[in-house]
Amino acid sequence: MDFAFDARTEELRGKLLAFMDEYVYPAEAVAEEQRAQLASPWDTPAVVGELKAEARRQGLWNLFLPDSEYGAGLTNLQYAPLAEITGRSPHLAPTALNCAAPDTGNMEVLTQFGDEQQRKQWLEPLLAGEIRSAFAMTEPEVASSDATNITTRIERSSDGSAEYVITGRKWYISGAMNPDCKIFIVMGKTDPEGSDIRRQQSMVLVPRDTPGVEIRRAMQVYGYEDHSHGGHAEVVFHQARVPVANLVGEEGGGFAIAQARLGPGRIHHCMRLIGMAERAIELMCRRAVSRTAFGKPLAQQGVVQNWIADARVAVEQLRLLVLKTAWMMDTVGNKGAHTEIQAIKIATPRTVVDILDKAVQLHGAGGVSQDFPLAELWASARTLKLADGPDEVHQRSLAHREIKKYV
Repeated sequence: MDFAFDARTEELRGKLLAFMDEYVYPAEAVAEEQRAQLASPWDTPAVVGELKAEARRQGLWNLFLPDSEYGAGLTNLQYAPLAEITGRSPHLAPTALNCAAPDTGNMEVLTQFGDEQQRKQWLEPLLAGEIRSAFAMTEPEVASSDATNITTRIERSSDGSAEYVITGRKWYISGAMNPDCKIFIVMGKTDPEGSDIRRQQSMVLVPRDTPGVEIRRAMQVYGYEDHSHGGHAEVVFHQARVPVANLVGEEGGGFAIAQARLGPGRIHHCMRLIGMAERAIELMCRRAVSRTAFGKPLAQQGVVQNWIADARVAVEQLRLLVLKTAWMMDTVGNKGAHTEIQAIKIATPRTVVDILDKAVQLHGAGGVSQDFPLAELWASARTLKLADGPDEVHQRSLAHREIKKYV
């Protein structure tokens, strides 16, 4: 395993680091100021469009997509250090580069499973950054950690028309509050009585303006509404009708598509989490050398030194594990890297939450305020212990795989 950056990665890292310094970090405060003046908090600040235009001009666009026909054609190992850099400003930089979830996963689904018409109608404007999208799987009335539990129905119309009728209630549908979100990929059951519990589900494309689609409310995350990502909505489908041609892949293929979608998504989150931890360490160090307590700088307090040292060790460990996982995904595929993907999904949010917690503590009242990014970063990192499968599900699966070797 050779994790040295190749020439292309080094070139893109240099460009991206300069882009962050020159454009992204200064835009953080501007975006907040502009948002306060918008007619709706879910509208996109003008500075975001400016960032996207500049990123595209510089070739820092769709870096996440390994398919060179549609994206940058980078391997996971090449993309990992770039995603880490964007994680230092997770509510702005990924969007600026058209590398933000849930659009990234949806574009991957359409690239792999969409037909020609679906790619033309929805993938192309997503790749161009002209629209946003959402992925509707999680439901409030079942344990969605087990995706086979979903109850939303996708039924063939009984009137003989070539349509599906979608009925169900979803929540925490990321990005759905943004008016630029024009399309949902909805997971529901087409064969609820099927003998194979993992073949009961299908996915369909549902345009936002479809009659019967109700964006009921925005869901908060630790008190934040996450305007920069387009919020997290509760969405109800009241017998919404779409053409049968909106089926993604085949009937019964929804569970497999979801697994294919979530693998890359999990490592992308972990890459960005490392960037969040790096920013937390930087803020900790700057705070420690600028504040004095009990007669000496915080940087000379033993407990603070321990926090910073432990954080550095933890980040270096996590980065190596993420790079190994990326390398394995490139060399043996997502299935071959299943254990490693689960390992980083367990380890990274847990560790970064702890680092951010120490950074909040070091900043005192400032750490929980809006004057520093730490509280919002903590909320984001803590949420990732749930998103894309809670830690306990991954632990259960990983333990089963380990124990199976000895049975």
